[in-house]
Amino acid sequence: MWFITYITGFIMGLVRLIYGAVPVHVPVHWIVVGGMVLGGVGILTGVKATRQKDSAL
Repeated sequence: MWFITYITGFIMGLVRLIYGAVPVHVPVHWIVVGGMVLGGVGILTGVKATRQKDSAL
């Protein structure tokens, strides 16, 4: 459940950045590349922040 909340917030922030990049005339291909990179970073940090600790350790 926390992962969904984390990713939802990250996607909302990503949409805001993309929405802000369009008026300053950033080329579309750079917006797509930046969105993909930040999306991957968001998934990785979401998994790292919300994973369960192993009880055996």
